[in-house]
Amino acid sequence: AGLSAPGAQAGPDAIRVRLETALGAFEVELDAARAPITTANFLKYVDGGFYDGGRVHRSARLETQAERPVKIEVIQAGINTERRKDAFPAIPLERTSVTGVLHKDGTISMARSGPDTAVSDFFICIGDQPSLDFGGARNPDGQGFAAFGRVVAGMDVVRGCVGRGRHWGARDHGHGRRFRMPSAAGGGCAPGARAGTGWPGRTTA
Repeated sequence: AGLSAPGAQAGPDAIRVRLETALGAFEVELDAARAPITTANFLKYVDGGFYDGGRVHRSARLETQAERPVKIEVIQAGINTERRKDAFPAIPLERTSVTGVLHKDGTISMARSGPDTAVSDFFICIGDQPSLDFGGARNPDGQGFAAFGRVVAGMDVVRGCVGRGRHWGARDHGHGRRFRMPSAAGGGCAPGARAGTGWPGRTTA
């Protein structure tokens, strides 16, 4: 089966990942040209099945950040906790001042603590989040976060995950990989992932 992403401006080398949740599916398009390190890292986890049994474990909403001077709105997901021991080394931070991939509505980006510490957790922006770009004040170091793609279909599903983090099943990527997220008890937002086959134009980073 092929990918379907209405309205997406996908070139022949675009890499897309379809995420299927208990609330529906959404697709992200990864920007390997401008953020090659971050994209390659994400795809290693996808292809390795690390997100199978992972979860959306955080949704940052304005009303839950009263103590934070700089507030953001995102959902954050991570790999299956049983696979953490097998995680790959942290990657260098690809700053938005270099890549030009900014934190807009639907941007997918890597979570981190200090610079060069991102491993496997990623988040998706709900609305524009300029404080997450280089020079932004969300992280005191001002280095920002590594954005590497955007949601091209199903943003309503992403918004539906806010406040409903549950176990994921899996994801897929790209012009040729897909993940599935099994239904979660209580109707939560849950992924499941399997590397898909038979998708046209499959590319790897």
